[in-house]
Amino acid sequence: MIDPFGRTISYLRVSVTDRCDFRCVYCMAEEMTFLPKREVLTLEELDRVCSAFVRLGVRKLRLTGGEPLVRRNIMSLFRGLSRHLRAGALDELTLTTNGSQLARYADELRDCGVRRVNVSVDTLDPAKFTEITRRGRLEQVLEGLAAAKRAGLAIKINAVALRGVNEDEFDDLVAWAGGEGFDLVIIEVMPMGDIGGENRLEQYLPLSLVRARLQRRWTLDETDYRTGGPARYVTVRETGRRLGFITPLTHNFCESCNRVRLTCTGTLYMCLGQEDAADLRTPLRQSESDAPLDAAIRAAIDRKPKGHDFVIDRRHQRPAVARHMSVTGG
Repeated sequence: MIDPFGRTISYLRVSVTDRCDFRCVYCMAEEMTFLPKREVLTLEELDRVCSAFVRLGVRKLRLTGGEPLVRRNIMSLFRGLSRHLRAGALDELTLTTNGSQLARYADELRDCGVRRVNVSVDTLDPAKFTEITRRGRLEQVLEGLAAAKRAGLAIKINAVALRGVNEDEFDDLVAWAGGEGFDLVIIEVMPMGDIGGENRLEQYLPLSLVRARLQRRWTLDETDYRTGGPARYVTVRETGRRLGFITPLTHNFCESCNRVRLTCTGTLYMCLGQEDAADLRTPLRQSESDAPLDAAIRAAIDRKPKGHDFVIDRRHQRPAVARHMSVTGG
């Protein structure tokens, strides 16, 4: 699948649920209203639409949420999709998780062909972790990381940079990730969804500033390493591990975008930062044939925009995109 700007679309991120057992301050409001069950695709429907994307050329599938591992019987979807790995039609099946359920599922994920996971850890301070997540326990996530490590999964830590919250912890996170053998990706806060009393402008910390501070202690060597996602990587010479930066605001990553996002309701967003979307649930449910679904996917790719419109400043206090990240697919 080729979009109007010549980019090959080979990466699908799928939100399997909008529900989560955390309420991170940059992602959700504390009191969320979740979708009724009838609007959410069944696991069988998710398998069918993911398989359609694989048939049309997608080589990488990432399951996200919300928190994907809180969805009932989610491992049946991983087991089903793993057939595409065995057939050689899919290069990678992976997930982004908050880590709360990893201790329970790490071995089974490995058995399904998952080889690496992304885990969100914004702080190593237990009290601050609970404050950021509003209800998570750092100890539980660390137990999950240990289980994933024992299972042989490669681990990438995602940390959102929050001004006045964790901006003095990135040296510690780099040292910890290096010692554990994890890669680390630092992410600028994204202006998506109403998050209650939190202020995006007060949260926003440009990664140019984070990187400059890190360079006081660490030697950051440039590298052309890519994972197919938006991060730009360096190698931390002192630890030998990779450090990535995702900068949708200070430097967008649109020119090489190879991905689209499917929500748990069957809505396809061709761009994280635009509202244009395609309804895949209707053709999925109206026909047993995959032809209408394939046609809807192709028509959506033909509308993929050149880039997003994310901005945070004092003139743009409202979120750039009304939907929450948890709905969109991580």
